[in-house]
Amino acid sequence: MFSYPCPIGSNVSPSVSTNTQTSNLQTSVAINEPHIVIEGGYPLSGSIQVAGSKNAALALIAGTLLATSGVTVLHNLPNITDIADLVAILNSMGAIANLSQGNSTLTVDASAGRFNEPPPHLVSRMRGSLQLLGPLLARQGIVRLAMPGGCNIGARAVDLHEKGLRGLGATWTIDAGCFFAEAPFDGLIGGAVYLDKPSVGATMNTMMAASLATGVTTIENAAQEPDVVDLANLIVAMGGLIEGQGTSRITVTGVESLHGCEFNVSPDRIEAGTYAIAAVATGGDITLIGADFNALSPVLSKLTDMGAHVAQDGNHVRVWSGPVQTLTGTSIVASPHPGFPTDLQQPFTSLLTLVHGTNTIHDSVYEGRFGHIPYLTKMGANIKVEGSVTIVSGVSTLSGADVKATDLRAGAALVVAGLAANGQTRIFDVHHIERGYQELCQRLRQLGARCWHVNVSDTDMLVME
Repeated sequence: MFSYPCPIGSNVSPSVSTNTQTSNLQTSVAINEPHIVIEGGYPLSGSIQVAGSKNAALALIAGTLLATSGVTVLHNLPNITDIADLVAILNSMGAIANLSQGNSTLTVDASAGRFNEPPPHLVSRMRGSLQLLGPLLARQGIVRLAMPGGCNIGARAVDLHEKGLRGLGATWTIDAGCFFAEAPFDGLIGGAVYLDKPSVGATMNTMMAASLATGVTTIENAAQEPDVVDLANLIVAMGGLIEGQGTSRITVTGVESLHGCEFNVSPDRIEAGTYAIAAVATGGDITLIGADFNALSPVLSKLTDMGAHVAQDGNHVRVWSGPVQTLTGTSIVASPHPGFPTDLQQPFTSLLTLVHGTNTIHDSVYEGRFGHIPYLTKMGANIKVEGSVTIVSGVSTLSGADVKATDLRAGAALVVAGLAANGQTRIFDVHHIERGYQELCQRLRQLGARCWHVNVSDTDMLVME
């Protein structure tokens, strides 16, 4: 194990103008907890292979339960804790799921006729477990699922999931902290479903349930994200009939049964976007191998608008920039695809802290993604929140500090800030980051960063003020 000196950092009390509760940083953490240490100020340089999409992979793994015969093999999975947790859920339910090839390949035999109830202690770890509703309801006509876990980033109501499944004839109740859905006696029946918002999760659950329903289902105002396209293409490869994926109107014609197949998970546009943002924040030059240029275009367009450079050569995307202080400010509105991805607004905020002038970010998808802001302020950023808008006034430098990841993408934002800051940054509660970024420190070191995942045996307590 790498040994790294970890002196206790500054206890500067940050101030932030915000109407959220995230400004309270008086949180005690044990120094012997796993954490990330970053020595900032080193430009990222080199090439990195983009991992498979976390958000797509979770839905695809749930979708393997639709196959009543054969074995489904998923390739190019990211090696992250969310994947391991969902695989454990599948095995606990009675499916046979095995990871191999460095956890990048998953083989699932879901031919069993009935599945056990997903165990609450595993379901509560991750939001992605909600994707089990659609396939379980389609396969066995009844499903009981504990409330899922995941990041605390504001309201993520399940009413759209309910609306989609009710549109197929299912009944739906919530009791004792569990969702309970049941199909009619004769099974799910295709129907017209209109989603009030283009919810990715609700679109996926409705699609999976409708794939084995009787008749035709239309999903209006459907989510258009690449992850939805991936799931629809998996169902088609399993023998399903889906049209319109990637548009706002998806048509699903139910079939009697689905079978196993082999499928490659698409590249993770959020991981790729995070590395691109970090490259620009450090004045670096990196090449993303296996990236989907079109899926990344909302982020890459913003970076080029600011003065960074982007070039495409097949599935290689190069991103490079001069000093971050020479870039031009911008405004961002995070919105459903093909808009700027909500999962990247937090890392982008870290970049904007060093860009001259006043920059604004509005997240129209999730209202609670402010957990990173007090810690960026602690590092010297000038940020305030007015309603749902984050206002960032660029500063000349950030300084390393002891900070805490409050959710997955907030953790990514602190990593970007740490890479660009002067001095040492230590990031605690790294389990959030490990849910979505494969071997983050190792991959950053591959690009020239000084970044380590550290376990320290010291039993003292660090008070973060």
